[in-house]
Amino acid sequence: MQNIDHFKVAPADVRYVGTDLSRPECIIAERDGTLWIADNRGAITHIEAGSGKQRLFGPQEGVPNGIAMTRDGEFIVADIGAGVVYRIDRDGNKRIVLDSYEGKRLGAVNFVYLDDWDRLWVAVSTITEPRSAALNSVVPDGYVLLMDPEGRNPRRVADGLRFTNEVRVDARGEFLYVAETTAGGISRYRIGPDGSLSGRETFGPMPLFDGAKVDGIAFDADGNLWVTEITRNQLVVLKPDGTAITVFDDPDGKTIDFPTSVTFAGEDLRTVYVGSLKMRSVASFQSPVAGAPMRHWRGDVTATA
Repeated sequence: MQNIDHFKVAPADVRYVGTDLSRPECIIAERDGTLWIADNRGAITHIEAGSGKQRLFGPQEGVPNGIAMTRDGEFIVADIGAGVVYRIDRDGNKRIVLDSYEGKRLGAVNFVYLDDWDRLWVAVSTITEPRSAALNSVVPDGYVLLMDPEGRNPRRVADGLRFTNEVRVDARGEFLYVAETTAGGISRYRIGPDGSLSGRETFGPMPLFDGAKVDGIAFDADGNLWVTEITRNQLVVLKPDGTAITVFDDPDGKTIDFPTSVTFAGEDLRTVYVGSLKMRSVASFQSPVAGAPMRHWRGDVTATA
């Protein structure tokens, strides 16, 4: 196991990928180096491996936030502006997957996550309108839906969350980890055989520090959970025992501003990409620990169109 206790990201370690991106909140990386980045100008910006050539892909509408890649190389998108989940096929066509639950609007759909069992987890930050009101105070009206990738059989598996953000399932499939933005930390639930959740508990400091707001989370191969924090532009690693290690801190946002997600990439999964709501490119650096491979790395998935 690699030791991450003394790892720090210095400004000189950071490189940048992509140009003129708009709100590049979430990043999908393929094994060959291809990147797919959520982009306000179109659903996704595609950056080719090697050449770095980029193009917009999908519908040029809404506010794409979290994205996930399916087994067949298509994309599922959480549109936080329209409050819907939709799917983009490999020709760039859009199809609504879910736009309501129990006869009501979904709310601020923040993130979608496909786990190793092809379960689709949908994180809804808040039903408060405008959603900014729920960011400026603690409003526990966020929730999580569970369904299949086609949007069938949606059911609410968690609620009472404080601005639900990214979610992840651990490597053993035992726990769902949830970033609660306005709580400033991470909660987790034990996952039952049918996908039901129970035993909500905090994981690591809650909050990370007074006034903290967390956003994106991702596991590395050693079971550490990487967390982005947006008020001090931090990257924090939570070790398996919950101990918090700050590996990057940039309160002035000179190197990384408003970090929203962490994606491990590269053939050895040691290249880290950091999404952002404010930057026009994606920050990148090298990690001493490999990332945990995402669902789409485990098969012959390709989305290159």
